[in-house]
Amino acid sequence: MNRFLTAAVAATAGVAMAGEAAATEWNVSLWGKRRAFTEHVEKLAELVSEKTNGEFTLNISYGGLSKNKENLDGISIGAFEMAQFCAGYHRDKNPSITVLELPFLGVNTLEEEVAVSHAVYAHPAVEADLDRWNAKLLMTSPMPQYNIVGTGEPRDELAEFKDMRVRATGGIGQAFSAVGAVPTSVTATEAYNAMESGVVDTVAFAQHAHLSFGTINKADWWTANLNPGTVNCPVVVNTDAYEALSDAEREALDSSVDEAIAHYLENYGALLTKWDSVLDEKGVEKVMISDEQLAEFRKVAADPIREQWIKDMSAQGLPAQELYDLVQKTLSDHRSGS
Repeated sequence: MNRFLTAAVAATAGVAMAGEAAATEWNVSLWGKRRAFTEHVEKLAELVSEKTNGEFTLNISYGGLSKNKENLDGISIGAFEMAQFCAGYHRDKNPSITVLELPFLGVNTLEEEVAVSHAVYAHPAVEADLDRWNAKLLMTSPMPQYNIVGTGEPRDELAEFKDMRVRATGGIGQAFSAVGAVPTSVTATEAYNAMESGVVDTVAFAQHAHLSFGTINKADWWTANLNPGTVNCPVVVNTDAYEALSDAEREALDSSVDEAIAHYLENYGALLTKWDSVLDEKGVEKVMISDEQLAEFRKVAADPIREQWIKDMSAQGLPAQELYDLVQKTLSDHRSGS
């Protein structure tokens, strides 16, 4: 897609053309503000600059380049060279990676999330899927299982989810819909206002987002163990800009991914460690869902949604069963150390 824009992208990517002294500058489109969710991008920029003695820089913008639901479109036309997006914001644009947003996949840790995401990203069908947008998948933004905050009386039984208006995207939204809730896919930056105005009763986020977008400040309770799934939010680069890099610049970028992810995991781990104290400080009740209710949630949401996803994606020509099996095999291999 948009291959006719190759020359224009190369000209605007900041790639050195006037001589060896010219530096390469990439624009990076994120949203919100700097937070745990973006620390790997911040670290990547730091490492790339260090490795190239400042000759290759990533200029990070929080909302100044694009709306979060339009980052993939911006990448496709070369409006910027790198961006972060979430698959659930536009499932039809990136159907292959929505396998990672299926509810109750069984991913338990951030490290497992990294492993399954990067395995899926490397699959040829996924690469081809994103290539339609002139996008190359660089790294994931691993997040823990989502849980919900809400106001009023805590909801700790599935019957109480009926007609509950919940901010939830992707497979998480489908899971809540399966038990009678009404999901809405407002973006992260819109979630607080949606909660404050009563458009939604509850908001499903990972911990960092409840903090960053202020939903924890409106909450009376938080579900500690609902864990219906998470969203998948890759960092991608414009393929033409990537290919226009010098060998040294490309090596500096690629070789920094693992260290950037390691920094992200350490930083996010610190946030999770202090989460209980955050709840105490803000007077938010921790709600535990019973094992029986969780089992019922999985029965209603996990298998039916997975099977429907495989059927729908197969009809689109994707190797859906193969992608789902890849997730499960990667989990097994990661846990066995192989």
